[in-house]
Amino acid sequence: MTDLGTKPEVADPTTDGDHERMAHIVDERFGTVAEAIVNGTPCVALCGKVWVPNRDPRRYPLCPTCKEIAEARGWQPPAR
Repeated sequence: MTDLGTKPEVADPTTDGDHERMAHIVDERFGTVAEAIVNGTPCVALCGKVWVPNRDPRRYPLCPTCKEIAEARGWQPPAR
């Protein structure tokens, strides 16, 4: 077998794709979840992710960045 000097690619867990598998806390300065669902407009999470909610957030773990920001603001993050 010949070594071609290639290394396996390892995905960075901090990239956008990882945020697709997490529940986020919405920063309501930019709109509410209800508005986003009804109107199909994007909402903004505390971590900066922008998306149109269309999945049940209870099925996913809470984004650690959103949780950290919420706690720093003195908020009680949602119980999982």
